[in-house]
Amino acid sequence: QLRLVESGGGGVQIGGSLKLSCAASGSSLTTHAVAVGWFRQVPGKERERVACVHLFDSSRTTYADSVKDRFRGSRDDGKNTVYLQMNNLKPEDTATYYCARSWHDDCLNPADGWGRGTQVTVSS
Repeated sequence: QLRLVESGGGGVQIGGSLKLSCAASGSSLTTHAVAVGWFRQVPGKERERVACVHLFDSSRTTYADSVKDRFRGSRDDGKNTVYLQMNNLKPEDTATYYCARSWHDDCLNPADGWGRGTQVTVSS
């Protein structure tokens, strides 16, 4: 059974960078998804999709307007891992970040439940 685990979060100053990882185990991501979405959630607010990393066509990777030009998704098939490079971080990027696989290239219908996520805190 495929399992995804997020890591790489932490505390960073405004303008800093972090690279999140979404590591898959149990099975190959490319046989169990079309895309992997990165989502974030702040307590009391709805979960927000920030990126949808297409596993077969990087030109179809999409981003929320709030992170476009600052965040970049990528994948390493050999490591069975999807990444989210986050640059020029802002306080409003503070959230718990989650990844989820999807059979849809808009990532709006995750195939599984949510993992523990990884906390990102941006401060001055």
